[in-house]
Amino acid sequence: MAEVKLHGALLSPFVYRVIWALKLKGVPYEFVAEDLSNKSASLLKYNPVHKKIPVLVHGGKPVCESMVILEYIEETWPQKPSLMPNNPYDRAHARFWIKFAEDKGVAVWKMFRSTGQELQNTMKEALEMLQTVEEHGLGEKKFFNGENIGLVDLAFGSIVYWLQVIEDIVGAKLFESHKFPHLHAWIENFKQVPVIEENLPNQDELLVALKLRREQLMASA
Repeated sequence: MAEVKLHGALLSPFVYRVIWALKLKGVPYEFVAEDLSNKSASLLKYNPVHKKIPVLVHGGKPVCESMVILEYIEETWPQKPSLMPNNPYDRAHARFWIKFAEDKGVAVWKMFRSTGQELQNTMKEALEMLQTVEEHGLGEKKFFNGENIGLVDLAFGSIVYWLQVIEDIVGAKLFESHKFPHLHAWIENFKQVPVIEENLPNQDELLVALKLRREQLMASA
């Protein structure tokens, strides 16, 4: 098997998407920790366009952007568990929700960087995203694909798990169980998948690290 390396930082929800997919597929890889305040020559070489993590390097060839990487993993290592449905319509439906997560999930990351009225606006955007997924995305299903975890779950898992920490940091409570019963049941199912449970960042450690990062961002604003 060609060598697999993952360039990333362990606070990044986008990096965790890739870690989860590789672990679910049983693909061995080397993790290359990147210091984003002093980006390595390798990172700049492999992702000269955006200069961001994660970057998956497979046999010396780089693949960038977390959800692009996840589709690459699914297509390159098609062994079970399959992370996308077999049926073309269901695959299109999954891609719709992946794009929704990418387009609307940005509100959560904007919350992290906002204060005052801008924070109120981004909280409203995040709430609308959650309401849409609650009403139209899951229904009574265990996972977005049905009974089995898939790429859509990895996309939203990184958003919702980090949101629960960001809420504490900004002093807001959006993701309440009585408002989002389907999503709450889903995130519990997600966290109980053995591979996910074994590869989740500790929320207390994440809270401390993200709080420090937010303080740094606010001080430099």
